[in-house]
Amino acid sequence: MDATFPMDDLDRRIVLATQAGLPLVPRPYLVLAEQLGVAEAEVRQRLARLLEAGAIRRIGAVPNHYAIGYTANGMSVWQIDPAVIDAVGERVGGLQSVTHCYRRPDHPPAWPYNLFAMVHGKSRAEVEAEVGRIATLIQAEFPGALGARDILFSTRILKKSGLRLGE
Repeated sequence: MDATFPMDDLDRRIVLATQAGLPLVPRPYLVLAEQLGVAEAEVRQRLARLLEAGAIRRIGAVPNHYAIGYTANGMSVWQIDPAVIDAVGERVGGLQSVTHCYRRPDHPPAWPYNLFAMVHGKSRAEVEAEVGRIATLIQAEFPGALGARDILFSTRILKKSGLRLGE
């Protein structure tokens, strides 16, 4: 984001009104607009502008995977050839079974993994099978790029939150 991005009072009020989550109703932007005293179109336009400028990163659902039955949550970790890691990450991150995928620094020999991809399932066996399918895909599409791999299973839920504006 440009450090000089101009956020006015309404932008700030929109961010404050949305940072804890959108209302779970058919028209959440209309509810926000009514709370803020502006038109729904204005809320949508401003959020689009804030997204485009990088002032906010995304608007999305953050489900509680445990509550919807996905109790096996495995962060698959991969040792990928740095020459093709971006292409592998794009491919793996685009899979329906992967909720997020990103690069991280490796620290060989203790930690050789440089690509992480979260896979959710109803059992550990389901997650392990899906990670096996992903490994087969990587080997087929990127011959020689895959080294070691592992799965780190969640043992508890951690509250996640991003940066928050003060009131």
